[in-house]
Amino acid sequence: MLSMAIIYSDHAIKRMKQRGITELDVEYVLEHPIYIKKSFEGRKVAAGQIKNKLIMVAFIEIEKKIIL
Repeated sequence: MLSMAIIYSDHAIKRMKQRGITELDVEYVLEHPIYIKKSFEGRKVAAGQIKNKLIMVAFIEIEKKIIL
């Protein structure tokens, strides 16, 4: 999945800072999800585990890009 560029929205960056999640954490979850499920309005949610913590990454895939 990560052959695609990842674009972080201001909202995503704000939430990541609030939750102590790094870009490396997000990339790991996208590369090694426990599962990916469909969400609303074309979004998807990838779930992954890092250091015994479940991380959910909401994203949209558009034209070979992942937008958070």
